[in-house]
Amino acid sequence: MTSSYLVTPHWLEKHLQDDNLIVLDCRKAKPGTTPPRPLEEEYRAAHIPGAVYFDVDKLSDQNTPLPHMLAEDAFFAREAGKLGLRNDQTIIAYDEGDFFSAPRIWWMLRHYGAQDVRVLDGGINAWRAEDRPLEQGEVSRPPQTFRAAFDRSQVKSIDQVSELSQNGDAQIIDARAAGRFRGEVPEPRPGLHSGHIPNSLNVPFTLLSADGRLKKPEALKQTFIDQGVDLEKPVVASCGSGVTAAALVFALATLGIDAKLYDGAWTEWGDLNAQWPVEKGPVEKG
Repeated sequence: MTSSYLVTPHWLEKHLQDDNLIVLDCRKAKPGTTPPRPLEEEYRAAHIPGAVYFDVDKLSDQNTPLPHMLAEDAFFAREAGKLGLRNDQTIIAYDEGDFFSAPRIWWMLRHYGAQDVRVLDGGINAWRAEDRPLEQGEVSRPPQTFRAAFDRSQVKSIDQVSELSQNGDAQIIDARAAGRFRGEVPEPRPGLHSGHIPNSLNVPFTLLSADGRLKKPEALKQTFIDQGVDLEKPVVASCGSGVTAAALVFALATLGIDAKLYDGAWTEWGDLNAQWPVEKGPVEKG
């Protein structure tokens, strides 16, 4: 496993006072959560000491109806700099411990040009379970200069995904829950078909961890294999809106595999007003 992508609570507490380290609280509510969770309030009530709240939506494209889409370099650079981020820092992202949202921030920052981004294994839940210190209030850091130049080769467009769906040159893997993928339950976002991109595979992001920690390398490999993924072939990750697809990319990266991401994801493909083909039911695993 490429251990530089993960840190333990023990490591983080030991390095919290490092001059070049910044911690990002990336907790995000899951779609369809009722009532909506006030995560900024939860952050202010208790967070890892020194952590800055990172709202992925505020650093995403503000000019599209699609959620969490990548912003232009200049916008991201400006907003990241306001949070106190620089390219040369060690940046630690954490969520609740389910690999739901922190990998998305890991993925964004790395491909915008941050040099050292890691995820806290187990998130704030593991930190709490080990009775490590928490603080209240809001943390602000002095503004910094972040130089953003996103690596667009890491992202696939809807037209590229459509072509891959037909020609099979890369495997499309979907991080949504099995019921959503199969079209057995409605999407939590309104206005979307149920089902999946034709010829895609289902790897629910919840399968990547055990007891809140990323699975060990061999177990992680077996998880992908059990879901029909050939780890020797190219992979493009998708999900509902581009967030948990990054969890698949993150898990594969720890195995030394470079996967791409379809940022529009099911919110774009499954739009009731669009004309993209939709499949339902389980997929026969090769």
